[in-house]
Amino acid sequence: MKIKGFIEISLVDWQNKVSSVIFLPNCNFRCPFCHNVDLVIRPETIKTIPFEQIKNYLVKHKEWIDGVCISGGEPTLHIELPQLCLKLKELDIQIKLDTNGTNPIMLKELIDKKLIDYVAMDIKAPLTKDKYSKACGINIVNKLFKNVKESIKILMESNIDYEFRTTVVPTIHEPSDIEQIRESLKGCKKYVLQKFDIVGKEILSSDLQTKFGSILVAETRN
Repeated sequence: MKIKGFIEISLVDWQNKVSSVIFLPNCNFRCPFCHNVDLVIRPETIKTIPFEQIKNYLVKHKEWIDGVCISGGEPTLHIELPQLCLKLKELDIQIKLDTNGTNPIMLKELIDKKLIDYVAMDIKAPLTKDKYSKACGINIVNKLFKNVKESIKILMESNIDYEFRTTVVPTIHEPSDIEQIRESLKGCKKYVLQKFDIVGKEILSSDLQTKFGSILVAETRN
């Protein structure tokens, strides 16, 4: 398992918890608003962090850390993910998984084996292929789209705590899109809207970077 990033303490990645964050490389989406650019398109440029280093930190600070978030990239691309979760569980620590929902088989395995305690699944756009493709930055194929819908179903029928979340991006989303997503998730435990923010960040789309970077500069000057 190549771990490419580790935040020792975060107060924003898991609501009401002090967490550490592990970042895994690679993703099967190319969302234009993604700000984990190196993890997605050039992970080989990032130094790999030994798990033992992370383990030693978690053991030493166990009284302060409520849980570990596993993020990316897309963590479920890695067949070693259950083993990573098991190693963390052996430290008696809670685990939150961030996922785009394209691997429902892995998601169900992690839930059934009680290897995770919370799931945050991104809902990129209304559940139509054209809108999802635009938000994902790829021409989403039938299998991937079916997998996303299956992951939604798995979470809504499970007993695990979870949330669905959408990063709202001007030029990609309309107000009606959010209403459509909300309607498709009716009955879910929690649906969160996230603000699109590029301040001090590089994002995948140079067009979005240029457009909204210019807006930010103009607002600063005014």
